[in-house]
Amino acid sequence: MSKKDLTLEDELALFQDAVKGVKKLSHDTIIAPRRQSPKANRPKVSEKESQNHEFYFSDEFEPHLDEHGPTQYARTGVSKYEVKKLRRGVYVPDMYLDMHGMTQREAKRELAAMIAACIKENVACACVMHGIGKHILKQKAPQWLAQHPDVMAFHQAPLEFGGDGALLVLIDIPER
Repeated sequence: MSKKDLTLEDELALFQDAVKGVKKLSHDTIIAPRRQSPKANRPKVSEKESQNHEFYFSDEFEPHLDEHGPTQYARTGVSKYEVKKLRRGVYVPDMYLDMHGMTQREAKRELAAMIAACIKENVACACVMHGIGKHILKQKAPQWLAQHPDVMAFHQAPLEFGGDGALLVLIDIPER
């Protein structure tokens, strides 16, 4: 036997002595509870208003959005200057929706509820944080927002509001 083999055997013996009496863990995976945003911060929205996602949002409809450059959209009749103000961060969002970790179904429901809450609370600008991840919600959120009749425009958020992982949304608030 060479000197190198003795060293490996010695190391194995030292390791076995060090772990002698250690019990094997029965379950070593920790499942963290889902982080929910506090209900107290959310305005009360009726069940009917939160179910609007099934009426407004279709997965088959794909609006024509420019794939080059930042994600942006302006409804017909909305000035491109409004989109420019969104890009520059002139509009500061008063309501935030964090969709990290949500399924598509949950994200649709929460998006519809957020838009309904914005209208109810007279909030003209909101921030939708879809994240980047596997690009599923990053691709779907703009498609859903473009379908909603109360969304005037949206643009990829400036860095201080989330950058690539968020959208600033301009919502049409009806006069009362």
